[in-house]
Amino acid sequence: PTALLALGMQQIHVGQEMIGKISAAGQLMQCSASLDVLFLLDGSYSIGKGSFERSKHFAGKLCDALDIHPDRVRVGMIQFSSTPHLEFPLDSYLTKQEVKERIKRTVFRGGSTETGQALKYILHKGFPGGRNSSVPEVLIIISDGKSQGSTAMPAMQVKGRHITVFAVGIKFPRWEELQVLASEPPERHLLFAGDADDAANGLYSTLSDPVCTATAPGCKVESHPCERRTLETVKELAGNYVCWKGSKQPNAVQASLCPFTRWKRVLIKYPSRCFRTVCPDPCDSQPCQNGGTCVPEGLDRYHCLCLLGYGGDAHCAAKLSLKCTVDLLFLMDSSAGVTLEGFLRFKAFLKRFLQAVVGQDLPMSVGVAQYDDDVKVPIELGQHKDTLSLMKSIDALNFSGGRTLTGRALQYIAQYGFRSTPVFANVQDDLPRVVVLLTDSKSQDSVAEAAKYAKDQNLFLIGIGSSFVRAELTTVTGNPQQTIVYSDPQDLFNRMPELQRKICSVGNPEGCQAQSLDLAFAVDASSGVGLENFLRLRHFVRSSCLHFIINRDVTQIALVTYGSKAHTVFALDTHTSNSAVLQAIDQVPFLGDSASAGSALLHVYSDVMTVQKGARPGVNKVVVLLTNGGGMQDAAAPAQQLRHNGILVFMVVIGDTERDLLLRVAGSPNYLVHISSYEDLQYYQGLIIERICEEARSPVNLCKPNPCMNQGVCILGPGSYRCECHGWEGPHCETRVLRGDSPRSPALPPRSHVQWSPRGLQHFSRALQHSKR
Repeated sequence: PTALLALGMQQIHVGQEMIGKISAAGQLMQCSASLDVLFLLDGSYSIGKGSFERSKHFAGKLCDALDIHPDRVRVGMIQFSSTPHLEFPLDSYLTKQEVKERIKRTVFRGGSTETGQALKYILHKGFPGGRNSSVPEVLIIISDGKSQGSTAMPAMQVKGRHITVFAVGIKFPRWEELQVLASEPPERHLLFAGDADDAANGLYSTLSDPVCTATAPGCKVESHPCERRTLETVKELAGNYVCWKGSKQPNAVQASLCPFTRWKRVLIKYPSRCFRTVCPDPCDSQPCQNGGTCVPEGLDRYHCLCLLGYGGDAHCAAKLSLKCTVDLLFLMDSSAGVTLEGFLRFKAFLKRFLQAVVGQDLPMSVGVAQYDDDVKVPIELGQHKDTLSLMKSIDALNFSGGRTLTGRALQYIAQYGFRSTPVFANVQDDLPRVVVLLTDSKSQDSVAEAAKYAKDQNLFLIGIGSSFVRAELTTVTGNPQQTIVYSDPQDLFNRMPELQRKICSVGNPEGCQAQSLDLAFAVDASSGVGLENFLRLRHFVRSSCLHFIINRDVTQIALVTYGSKAHTVFALDTHTSNSAVLQAIDQVPFLGDSASAGSALLHVYSDVMTVQKGARPGVNKVVVLLTNGGGMQDAAAPAQQLRHNGILVFMVVIGDTERDLLLRVAGSPNYLVHISSYEDLQYYQGLIIERICEEARSPVNLCKPNPCMNQGVCILGPGSYRCECHGWEGPHCETRVLRGDSPRSPALPPRSHVQWSPRGLQHFSRALQHSKR
């Protein structure tokens, strides 16, 4: 595709890549030679005030490429109309900024276009403030070329004094007259100011070889075809009309046909060649892989826009990776209910997903089946050993369009889909077996019995479809966590990471397993949520806790409810088993007050995630805020304070709320899940737990949040920290220093290094309880 770079009377057809290169060259160009540059600006009425402003803009743009300094490039300006007027001589302004500011302040004068008289003024006065021809002189005339008198003789005399003349067209220029003004060869000295970037580049390109020799490394001057255009008023015959003419006889007239003409404005085209300086940009080396688009950022940096499923690094490496080994079979609906369009969408999704999660060699056995009335397995499990041949086979799949018999398809796959192929005949195949069902139409037979049979054969079922088939997919999988529901075609492709996680969660309960984590739930119990929805939130917290191993060494969980004030239901160190936490959650009452999420987050910061309340140094900390979005006005500052102290704030918002406000509190879209209804909350549990566990695996700063009590200062060491206490002692400044010979509580020396392991943390907790007594 090409783009029109200039919308004016010189059109340059170039690709987007060339526009970027012109821009990059503009930043690199800098003429540092000794040079006197005089602008001659047409300020006549034929130009008009608008085009005069564009002329000034072009002059200012060109100054960016000139190293303006008393010993290098000097710039002056004359405005001409009926008479020439010196705006400022070449020795008035000594810096680029001063010259550009003065050009901006130049006022349009108006009058007739006496270009010849302006040239005679230069012949008589020379370059005001210049260096008397001891340095090259460049005259840049910016005009529409519509002069009242002849310009040929004075133009020839100016060029005869070895002054390089550039003629820059503005508005609808008369190119023939401008060509008379310009130095030889005219194609290198004629420009159009309508596009200041390209015209400035063209002028610099002409000057770069003989005068401004310091072109940036790698940059080169290239010629390219361009088309100069102007508007001309022409007379044309429009037709004939009936007219009356007198006859020779007195008092007699007769009808006749008379021609009539009209004036018309037409575009005249002048094909030509233009010149530009092109510089290499960081995208020339094509650094983006897998179909990524390179976008230059300035002269030496770039970023890659990656296709979905890529972006694992800055160069669009595969983003997803199946870090698990399974036998994976995709079961695609090919019935009339899903339509040809839906079938092709599933094919595209399947290709993109497999390209994203596997490399050149397939690390697992993948198969594809499709169904309507009948079930076919065109790509048997383990048939392909490389991605390329697998993609070709997927491309060859055809839509069939019969009835939607999902139950029958599941039954068939459970019986015949995972039979060992000859390649694996001598290998015991005890890998988890995963079936991914892709459907968008309701089944015309029962799915419940077939799904139960498939699970009895140790098949792990994942369902993907639109919200239209959500209930049926949940029946098939038996678990909302194994159901992926998309809202629109693009959203289907956005769910690829979620599918990858679900495939690899086979045989492993979701949750953080042995990763240590301090987790606090802050639950909105205000009247805005209501009792019924509060019970849903409470159930969500309860079922989420089932995914974690709760004890002092692995996961500690705290629960806070809030209305206008926040209440700690139980602290991090209150319960040491899953059963105790679940029992405590069941007793949480509804508050029914107005909501203040800011108070809740402040409470978590000062009263929950502290060493005094059981928070463990060196363990990742996460706060999950469950809310309907009410009472957020005061939440941004405490949320930022939590993040600043190494505590992740993860927001789950149900209902309609202004997204900008939510993002200010969450800090990033990655830590915000916005759900339309409380009924849908259960479908997002797997995603939320996965995000929490990603945080549990990230590096930890032992001094964030500060483990030292009583204003102690945490000082970080290699794999350890120590607390510097004032008036207190103990590893965490937990014991007040007693005066005299009074006995002290047993504690570590005050400046000792503390290294923590999960087991060591248990001892610290007991010592802390002892010191409190």
